[in-house]
Amino acid sequence: MTTDTYTQTSMFDLWRQNHYLYKDKYTSHQTSYIENLLPEIAVQLNVYDIIDILQRRFGNDIIQRALDPSRGIESPVSYHQDSQWLKKSNMVGINVRTINNFFNVVKYALTIPKSQDSIHLLPIWEPGVVGSLYGMTTFNINPEFYSQELATAIPSLDSVEKQLKFVVNILHAMGKSVGMDVIPHTDRFSEMVIAYPRFFEWVRRVGGRITSNSETIYREVEEIIWHYLVRNGTANGTPISYSKNTLFSPEIPILSDEQRLEIIFGYKNDFQGRLRRRIELMHELIYQGYETLPMTMAPPYRGLHINPEEFVIDENGNRWYTYEFDEPQAMSRVFGPLARYKFFHSKDDNANWILDFENPNKYAWEYFCQKVYECQKTYNLDFMRGDMAHVQPRPDGVPARPDEYYDPLMAVKHYVQKQGVKHFAFFAETFLVDPDFMGYGDENDHLEAIDADSTLGDLQSSVVGSPEFMQKFVKYNQLLRTRKFAPNFTVMTADKDDPRFDEFYRTANYLRLFVSLFLTDMPSYVGLGFETRNMHLERGKNEEYTKLYVFAIRDDNDRDKVTHGPFIWGKNHYQFHLFQQMHQLAENIWEEIKGRSVKWLLEPTEEQKLMIWTLQDNPKYVFVVNFDPYNGIDENLLREKTFNHPLNQIFTTGHYSQQHECRVYRLND
Repeated sequence: MTTDTYTQTSMFDLWRQNHYLYKDKYTSHQTSYIENLLPEIAVQLNVYDIIDILQRRFGNDIIQRALDPSRGIESPVSYHQDSQWLKKSNMVGINVRTINNFFNVVKYALTIPKSQDSIHLLPIWEPGVVGSLYGMTTFNINPEFYSQELATAIPSLDSVEKQLKFVVNILHAMGKSVGMDVIPHTDRFSEMVIAYPRFFEWVRRVGGRITSNSETIYREVEEIIWHYLVRNGTANGTPISYSKNTLFSPEIPILSDEQRLEIIFGYKNDFQGRLRRRIELMHELIYQGYETLPMTMAPPYRGLHINPEEFVIDENGNRWYTYEFDEPQAMSRVFGPLARYKFFHSKDDNANWILDFENPNKYAWEYFCQKVYECQKTYNLDFMRGDMAHVQPRPDGVPARPDEYYDPLMAVKHYVQKQGVKHFAFFAETFLVDPDFMGYGDENDHLEAIDADSTLGDLQSSVVGSPEFMQKFVKYNQLLRTRKFAPNFTVMTADKDDPRFDEFYRTANYLRLFVSLFLTDMPSYVGLGFETRNMHLERGKNEEYTKLYVFAIRDDNDRDKVTHGPFIWGKNHYQFHLFQQMHQLAENIWEEIKGRSVKWLLEPTEEQKLMIWTLQDNPKYVFVVNFDPYNGIDENLLREKTFNHPLNQIFTTGHYSQQHECRVYRLND
């Protein structure tokens, strides 16, 4: 369909008129995705329609294997003997809350071509304060992601856990690797915090003043929880036939983690009962002046006090004070609702807020690694996105020889791989900033030290072609070829699609997608919703931004974050149409170009915004991208850099803009 006819025909009409054709092309393996299927339409397709499509594409045996917990479907990357595969993966990030449930991930995945081969699921755990996905309160799967529609169609999938297993199996059948968020912190009063007080840092306060931040306050906390159990009985009704030390000490593994949680909070399926017990215990601790130390980000990390003049009072009358740094730096942040695991003991009983990096809290490391591995094993997940991987709290920077307790995310990767999952990979959330800015020392050294395979980067936070964008891209291109990790060509992140980023997506979105697909030796990342994202020349409704569904805020007093209904898909159908053209091009040539190393014919610099490349061992195609928003492609320079070789143009966005243009040529024989 030409651009002219497109302007006269909506994507909805195109789908209504041709959906049988597009579905047939997918089910007969002519395409790896369903062409011209808007995500907004995809997530509304009937469950029986989806099952029919899957059965026709994969056959009934695959569907039965996906439903069988004893069999499952092997991951498309499981044959790899290491995690290097992630360094060339094109990833799509999905906040499940924006599309309501896990089964809708399958529906959305029908719109994703084989050139985008991995799916990152934002946090899948039960959330805590303000419903934040990143403030996990248990290692249980979030029950809000349960699909009643799927359970009605397939009664055996009667729990959110069974549905997640089924969905991961289907995604694997589709050729997608699947990853989870790994979060080294929890809600301030999560079940983990109360069940394992010694795995977190505590303070005792009187009013708005910290009276103690001792290393051993957890003993007082354990005593309060123990007395609560003696007074109120266990949550599962069993008699207390063990000592307080048996209940809390990780050195005496008489009780399993499951037993410990049932004793304190109750059975897993009793959500309201567990919540009631947790709130009661939280009130008990707060009443007596105890609370976990909130999580911090960026130097100096340590050294906090309470601002007695700033606090909020929750619906239960609890007063939550604002914590501040004694000596804040540029990026210093305190996250009031969150508590980080106590991965290291402190020096001098924490008198000066100094951590002892030679004295790791080994039981906390073991617990954290084991819980992540249990999830990886249960759901057969292929990689992790390490949240806040930029945290590096050692004031002396990255040590010359980091040991096994250097970083908890690194420890998780190695722990899972040692269990036999050799392909398990690590996608790190860092932003490739200057040294000593978001973490002590050089962030590039830190990424190598933690054995990250790829990292998010920050290309999404600048306007295409701007000096900042060019500076970042040139830097990432250099890092790709000189470091052990691979920076991503990040298009839009799944958890940062908010009004602050509107200005970055008003021009050249198609250029972002083009480079993410065809710069084949650099990984890429794009969040759900980018394909139809509105231009937002003015701020859109809150419901148009995926970031605001990381939370679940219903308070109208928080006007910048409150949402009142489901996510609203963008109506930028012309952008979607351009993206479809790029996906169709990639579909046709992908097996020839996938994962190949790039050979630069004209490499970009901060001033040189035209870039031209081919592929090292298969120079059949030439790719051209113009980052310059003011000047078109220099045709003479193009001919010079392609050695005046006869070129057959097979793709261009020149009909849309002579600046910010993308082209693909096939070399004539």
